[in-house]
Amino acid sequence: MKFAVGYQLSGEDFSFIDTIDPYISRIAEVYFPWMDSASGRAVMTRRRGYTNWHAQHILEHDLRELKKRGILLDLLFNSNCYGENAISQHLENSVNSVLDYLDDLVGGVDIVTTASPAVAHIVKSREGRPVRVRASVNMRIGTVKGMQYTAHLFDEYYIQREYNRDLKRIEELDKWAAANGKRLYMLVNSGCLNFCSGQTFHDNMVAHEEQIDEKQNIKAFQPHMCWNYLNDENNWVSLLQNSWIRPEDLHKYEPWFHVVKLATRMHDSMERVIDAYCSGKFYGNLLTLFEPGFAGVIYPKYIDNTRFPQDWFEKTSSCSKNCHECDYCRSVLNEVLRD
Repeated sequence: MKFAVGYQLSGEDFSFIDTIDPYISRIAEVYFPWMDSASGRAVMTRRRGYTNWHAQHILEHDLRELKKRGILLDLLFNSNCYGENAISQHLENSVNSVLDYLDDLVGGVDIVTTASPAVAHIVKSREGRPVRVRASVNMRIGTVKGMQYTAHLFDEYYIQREYNRDLKRIEELDKWAAANGKRLYMLVNSGCLNFCSGQTFHDNMVAHEEQIDEKQNIKAFQPHMCWNYLNDENNWVSLLQNSWIRPEDLHKYEPWFHVVKLATRMHDSMERVIDAYCSGKFYGNLLTLFEPGFAGVIYPKYIDNTRFPQDWFEKTSSCSKNCHECDYCRSVLNEVLRD
């Protein structure tokens, strides 16, 4: 099993290439947005009008170096909303201009990951060198029907993260994908709450974050459902009931996934994340591997990854997922939550 790693812009005190080099044999792909394009995270090169004018030169240098190392390039157009340009020729021209430029710069990207059926159509309609089109995890495709509906647009799918611990469902999805010439991928270290009621709201906020930052916003409103929910210590058990996979259990997914995604684009220590999942073990606060991690919510307490019971994976990958009727994760939390 190899990894897809999210790009962080190199700078004076950080080199993306140097950071991933020790793990290069295990890295299959690097996913990245283009400059100030909207994506599933904040714009990479501009903040409240201040633009990093060196960013394009740095990104282009790093993309060339990645190509030299045989790493596949995955270009992100995975914003949840493109506003009035959602199905416009403006969007089509924008997507094609980036792809044309990268064709000239590095011989083209290998994959485009998107949450937009329109972007998928644009990329699939291009002539010339084929590019694999992958459905973003933000599309929440977790059923065979969900893949069938979009089979004309996508070659590959990130499965809905809420089903990461449902091995029977993964087997079903994999069977259909194999029979239809598709591939499955999985995001393994998301810290997001399962079936979050605020995900669509939050993803739309991220798509328009640059505009939102310029507004005078509601002072007494916390827009992130997770932070509100986890302010109550009684709800901390949800931290164990989410979609993440421990590094120690990842090898059990090898029958279905040849590449899995590590969320590292915004992580404060991507090296810690990559090292843990490459080595298959981690000694420390498990929440520090995730994005978002929520370590600050429970501080000074932490979740000791070494104290999980032997039956953790077996139990959580085969249970009914009716968490409101079960106390297993709460009993585990009592064991792993440390001062």
